[in-house]
Amino acid sequence: MLEQLVSVLESRAADPRQRTMRETYLSCMALPHGARVLEVGCGTGAVSRDVARRAKIGEVVGLDPSAVFIAKARELAAGIPNLRFEEGVAHNLPYDDGTFEAVLFHTCLSHVPSPEIALSEAHRVLRTDGYLAIFDGDYASATVAIGDHDPLQDCADAFTASFVHDRWLARRMSGLAKSAGFQIERFDNHGYIQTENPEYMLTLVDRGADALVKATCVDLELADALKQAARRRAEKGDFFGSIMFASLIARKRC
Repeated sequence: MLEQLVSVLESRAADPRQRTMRETYLSCMALPHGARVLEVGCGTGAVSRDVARRAKIGEVVGLDPSAVFIAKARELAAGIPNLRFEEGVAHNLPYDDGTFEAVLFHTCLSHVPSPEIALSEAHRVLRTDGYLAIFDGDYASATVAIGDHDPLQDCADAFTASFVHDRWLARRMSGLAKSAGFQIERFDNHGYIQTENPEYMLTLVDRGADALVKATCVDLELADALKQAARRRAEKGDFFGSIMFASLIARKRC
């Protein structure tokens, strides 16, 4: 499962539309020269690598609870001197108060139980006027259906139920950030649709089908048939997959 997720994370990060969304929200932060940045839930480190290569960035720290992800992140970041990765959890950040100029949660917070605790920790480790950046999927909007009672939608729904802690997080992130003491500067939506070469949305179908097998809702033969049906749609040009993303930029003012 973790090896599959490594491939998914790197493939998604390389998607041109994902890169555009990432650039759009990251460019909203006017970070000072030599800024220290923390990415919480960094996974394989794709976003951390992106940020570390930017001008003016002093150091980037990627934090993740998975030893497998951290090992892969270190391997992929070899040769980037201002980037390091550490194991740790969002609810208890292993850093002193006021350590960073920015804290990022990129497609992370919807997978974290009690996100208000993670945001409180982010507020603590930020310096005054530091930035909070959140980018996450609105998984309640995720769809691969092209009609009523589409069986592929069962796969998308099973993916969300199995891999996402809070599918409504994107719709609540502004209120959560305010409650943690942040001042909101921007809150934006980003539409994401895949029809041709739908690599990322196909991973939702695949992982959802596997989740249905694990839950004994379908057998392996039917799960494989669902995966193949999705690929036949893509080959015929009939595939449609969509999910909204949301980004938030906020500041710690005191």
